[in-house]
Amino acid sequence: MKASLIIGLVLIAGGVLLIAHPPHYNSRQKLFKIGGLQATVTQERTLPGWAGGTVLGIGLGVLALGLAKKR
Repeated sequence: MKASLIIGLVLIAGGVLLIAHPPHYNSRQKLFKIGGLQATVTQERTLPGWAGGTVLGIGLGVLALGLAKKR
């Protein structure tokens, strides 16, 4: 198999996984700092759905290019 076909399939699988189960991450923001006193807020956020769609689209494009070069 060509490398482009394998990379395309891996990206497609990763995109589908990101759409089905988007990962969570923590975001920390500093509200204010006065001398030695500071206040921060930690929020749990989810990776947006368009990120998985983008990875999926790129994977489909790489796969299509790999199949087109094969002919």
